[in-house]
Amino acid sequence: MAPRGTLLRTRAAVVTTTIVALLSFGTGILKIGATDVQGPLAPHVPTAVAQTAGFTGALTGFLMLGSALGLRRGLRVAWYSTVLLLPMTALQGLAQSNVASYPLVVLSLLSLPAVLINYRRFDRHLDLSTAQLAAGAALAGTLVYGTVGAYALRAEFDGVNTLTDAIYYTIVTASTVGYGDVVPSLSARARLFSMSVVLLGTVSFALALGSLLGPAIEARLAHALGTMTDRQLELLEDHVVVLGYGDLTEPIIEELQGATPFVVVTTDTAAAADLRNRDVDVLTADPSDEDPLHQVGIADARAVVAATNNDADDALAILTAKSLNADIRIVAAATERENVDKLRRAGADAVISPALIGGHLLVESALGDADVESLADRLLEE
Repeated sequence: MAPRGTLLRTRAAVVTTTIVALLSFGTGILKIGATDVQGPLAPHVPTAVAQTAGFTGALTGFLMLGSALGLRRGLRVAWYSTVLLLPMTALQGLAQSNVASYPLVVLSLLSLPAVLINYRRFDRHLDLSTAQLAAGAALAGTLVYGTVGAYALRAEFDGVNTLTDAIYYTIVTASTVGYGDVVPSLSARARLFSMSVVLLGTVSFALALGSLLGPAIEARLAHALGTMTDRQLELLEDHVVVLGYGDLTEPIIEELQGATPFVVVTTDTAAAADLRNRDVDVLTADPSDEDPLHQVGIADARAVVAATNNDADDALAILTAKSLNADIRIVAAATERENVDKLRRAGADAVISPALIGGHLLVESALGDADVESLADRLLEE
């Protein structure tokens, strides 16, 4: 666990970055109607930049807010984007030069060192799926295709004279907004090109939205139902599979947490939701069915534990697990003493009867033949 001082510095960096994002957005809103740049940087600001100064602050604020959210998740890519955006917000504040922009400049300059010194705390990598990478590439490719094509065919378009016009045309066409201010001439080539931009833009935007929103919605539903997403299931490897949930399972989960990766398979939706709230991987399904065990990677697991209050359910789950992976080690806890042999015949490599062990220790303690408390303490330590 990180020292308290380090955690406080990290949180301070995230909080100040969030405030910078909000201030940047606010000052951008105030300057939307501005047509010039004021302040000490005014003589050095190009005319094109001056004309767009009204809304660039708001756009930077949106980007900075995304970076702040990434910092909260500890993403390294968010650290890089924040280091890049903070100087930009400070320069925008100097250029805007109004009452609201001065706190923006100060906080931007103060936040930058705080973010830089906490570089090691933001070490998580952005894990994008193949579908998300493909959707991003399709969207970027469509924008490049539309911009380059519109600029190359600008003589055949009414309203496309500069590269900015080409970018504008591509965005409004690909997003199917189509204001009608930029249209192809009677040229068949220009019209065919416009149709291709519409088709490619519709597909790429749909793919991008689906790949980004789909996993988020899936994760929300999975968390609400107390289960795991497909992406989380794919990452399971060399883990322990806990079949079922009961009174005997809780101490096992406490021992496994922090020691090794594990996943719980149970039909108890209330228990599953509670486990998910405690950051325990859980799949809401019947542990005696084959499909759920395939989903939790029974073939790649290192061990199976079956310890509920129902020996019959444990036996069925053990039979299924052994049929899917004959070499995996299975440990079971027998609620009833007479079920120990039955669980062994079902496929358990080791069967422990907590009631039998507890009874033996209690008798030994009552007769004074052994220091049971010291023995129990040694077992817990081991």
